[in-house]
Amino acid sequence: MTIPPATTPADDHGPAVPYGTPDAPRIAVRGEAHLEVDPEIARIRVTIASRGKDRRTALDDLTRRNTAALDLIKTYGQAVERLETGAFSITPQLKEGRGERIHAYHGRVHITAELTDFTALGELTTRLADTDLTRVDGPWWALRPDSPAHRRARQQAVREAVQRAREYAEALDTTLAALVELADIGAEATPPTHPAAPSGRMRSQAAYAEDTAAAPLDLEPQRQRVHAQVNARFTMAPPRL
Repeated sequence: MTIPPATTPADDHGPAVPYGTPDAPRIAVRGEAHLEVDPEIARIRVTIASRGKDRRTALDDLTRRNTAALDLIKTYGQAVERLETGAFSITPQLKEGRGERIHAYHGRVHITAELTDFTALGELTTRLADTDLTRVDGPWWALRPDSPAHRRARQQAVREAVQRAREYAEALDTTLAALVELADIGAEATPPTHPAAPSGRMRSQAAYAEDTAAAPLDLEPQRQRVHAQVNARFTMAPPRL
């Protein structure tokens, strides 16, 4: 008995033609966009430390300094878009030699703040860095995930793809007929440089505290690069070759 071959959808509709046909030639192009824009937010990381002969002293000092730092940051109101407390630790320091005799306790807590007012940023970082046993790292400049700059870059990449396809069609003395496919292959901002420039990285300790307030640090925002790419495929009217 002979079993007839199975019929597939390709048999019913004919084989797929991924590269177009003589009656509907395809053009595949890539569109790219590169923008450079001002940052929208700046992030700083504050590390507060304490040291005491006993655990309670280290903890009390750390709590006091942490509260003072949080209160200071909160005085800047709407300039601070986000404020978060990260890792916290109280660590015993053992004396050298035999046994497990504790010499002192070290406390540490990390705070992260995001600001949108860069004038306030310079003043805040200086005031934080001018306090005892406080370290300030940053700033790290960035765009928001929903920044209009990302949309502008994607739209510009699409327009470039259409323009490039038109130029190819014009070279063949024909015109585009229809868009077949548009694929987003990535649109993202270049990550901010880590660590920040030396002028944006500060450390303050009690031994260097001064009686007068330090002048606000002048911080120059780092421009952000936004990149977008798309792949596009079009059909065009048959050219006369």
